Amino acid sequence: MALLFMVMLVTAAGNTAMQSVMPSIGTALGVADVWISLAYTWSALLWVVFAPFWAKRSDRRGRKAMMALGLIGFIASFALCGTVLLFGLAGALPALWTLLLFAAARSLYGGFGSAAPPAVQAYVASRTPRAERTQAMALIASSFGLGTVIGPALAPLLVFPATGLVGPFFAFAIIGGIVLVALRVMMPNDDPMFAARSDIVAAPFSANSSSGKSRDQDDDRELAAIPELSWKDRRLRPWLVTGLVGGHAQAAFLGLVGFFILDRLGLRGDPDAGAGPVGLVLMCGAIATLLAQWGMIPLLKLGPRASMLWGMALSIFGVVVFALSHTIHAMALGMAIASMGFGLYRPGFTAGASLAVTRAEQGQVGGITASLNGAAYILAPAMGVWLYGHHEWVGFATICALCAVVLFMSWRSLPADVQYGNAAGS
Repeated sequence: MALLFMVMLVTAAGNTAMQSVMPSIGTALGVADVWISLAYTWSALLWVVFAPFWAKRSDRRGRKAMMALGLIGFIASFALCGTVLLFGLAGALPALWTLLLFAAARSLYGGFGSAAPPAVQAYVASRTPRAERTQAMALIASSFGLGTVIGPALAPLLVFPATGLVGPFFAFAIIGGIVLVALRVMMPNDDPMFAARSDIVAAPFSANSSSGKSRDQDDDRELAAIPELSWKDRRLRPWLVTGLVGGHAQAAFLGLVGFFILDRLGLRGDPDAGAGPVGLVLMCGAIATLLAQWGMIPLLKLGPRASMLWGMALSIFGVVVFALSHTIHAMALGMAIASMGFGLYRPGFTAGASLAVTRAEQGQVGGITASLNGAAYILAPAMGVWLYGHHEWVGFATICALCAVVLFMSWRSLPADVQYGNAAGS
């Protein structure tokens, strides 16, 4: 479990460290904000396409192999992105070519890095009783949350004189390599359905589950009978719709945060000074996310629907506070409130989708949810920045409207939490 946690933590820390420095890098390159956001589009599109594919492969090739592949994609992407940006900032590459090559290098993360999250999610989901699924998914989500604390905190410290603003790219490529070696050496090999055959899995789902050969044969028959899980599946539809809309709200908000901070603090003329304040605000948001996922969900025993409802309500309030802020302290407060809301929403959506399907379908649903999370980052960050560039209130009002839609849809269409045996009611 420590290795699974580290796999997710390192990728999250690297990506949020990148978010901390990219607004300043874009300003130093002299390109419009929206083009920096669009540079992520191709990678996000590849994530949507490949995440379900890798999820199915994990059912056949094993979770460990897919986690290793995801880490390799992360390492290669960060090393190449850092190299391209280093040449661009040094003036060896024009800004246009810098962004194009950056997008191409970033696509390695979308194409191959997407193999890790569904494998980790399926590995954990298959070992978790249904009534505890929200808390278990919150633990996995919290590895992302802890990474989002570490990434922005370390980013300003990794801006070395020799590498400048691209230092975090090289540093996290090295850290990812260390985790990959640990994964290869320390995690035992798993056969394709190792997760479904363990005693830990059998117990929660059947009080009279048999042991030994008969249980393995039953699991093999269950695997053979798994149908192709569709995005249009009625069991998943309400969770996927609310997850997609809420994901767009979160992606748009995160996309414009860095540029808003540079504008409000008057740091456009000094890009190198922007990494610190942006990292600080993102770190406060990440700490609030951890508070929601490590504290509020298990303490209040929130089920998927309750997490979605409370999460979207808090997100709307936090976005409004952030939009009205003029000091870094107020920005940090607004970011913390909004992030706490999104921190409740995300594991609620993931756990709800997981609970809606059978144990044997966990690999497929892991791929679908990972793909959907990536889909939100195809256009939403760029659209958020584009709307913000026209008028900042248009951008923030759109984000709040999306959150309000999820709040209404969650109240109307999501099944009550008591249905899943959760102590939290509806």
